[in-house]
Amino acid sequence: MNKLWLSLNLLVVSIMGYFAAKPIEQPENQITVCHAPVSGDMAQFANDPNFIALHPTPLAIKFVAEGESITYPTADGNTASAYIVKAKKKSDKWLFVYQEWWGLNDHIKHQADVFYNDLGGEVNVIALDMYDGKSTTNPQEAGKLMQGVVESRLENIVKGAITLAGPKAEIANVGWCFGGSWSLKSALLGGKQTIGSVMYYGMPVKDVEKLKTLNSDVLGLFATEQYISQQVIEDFAANMKTANKKLTYKVFNAVHGFSNPSNPKYDEAASKEAYGMAIGYLKEKYKL
Repeated sequence: MNKLWLSLNLLVVSIMGYFAAKPIEQPENQITVCHAPVSGDMAQFANDPNFIALHPTPLAIKFVAEGESITYPTADGNTASAYIVKAKKKSDKWLFVYQEWWGLNDHIKHQADVFYNDLGGEVNVIALDMYDGKSTTNPQEAGKLMQGVVESRLENIVKGAITLAGPKAEIANVGWCFGGSWSLKSALLGGKQTIGSVMYYGMPVKDVEKLKTLNSDVLGLFATEQYISQQVIEDFAANMKTANKKLTYKVFNAVHGFSNPSNPKYDEAASKEAYGMAIGYLKEKYKL
């Protein structure tokens, strides 16, 4: 009996040791994120093959830049860079433009020029470089860049631009994807200087207490997708209502990134309608 009991004990110990030493296997379709996403933002999707598939390598574009590249100091002791098109006459009207996950590329600079011209040259338009000089056309690399950003650094880039604009500046914001999120975050950071925010398919801020501090309403231009999903949008709308803030939005029957002309999946009709809503909203804010 004692021999039988000893044998059973040895068998149990052996089995436990086997499973303790054996690594736990993840399902093949499980996505491993290399680190926690920035504030639950777009970075949480960066390793998802389906999300990456929504971002085909952008087509090259050619344009003659109307603005110039500048640098400005940030509170962390570093400098930030940006692309700026200055108003024809001295103006306290400013539009902050936020990049997609590719970085501050020629497409975003071109979009800054488009906004500048359609606002009659009466608004200073500045596209902030949120990756500190880095950009890519490779979707996997773009995901790594988006995951690698540090929230405090991004906030310092935005705050430095607010300081550059000056204490009397009236600031509206616009951005796409990663930049759509930062259009809203920038509106929060801008405090009483904020007059508007246009979000193209970006992850909303979920904290109702933060949303209560918004000094403006928000225009959301979303796509039919699983990431910034209908549920995410409806939750955002509910949170804005709880915060007693106005949200106007439309979900377009188009893919994520539909409004980027350099995207092979560009949807011209949806983009034209969305841009019409965006430029109309901004003209109203600037009283143009």
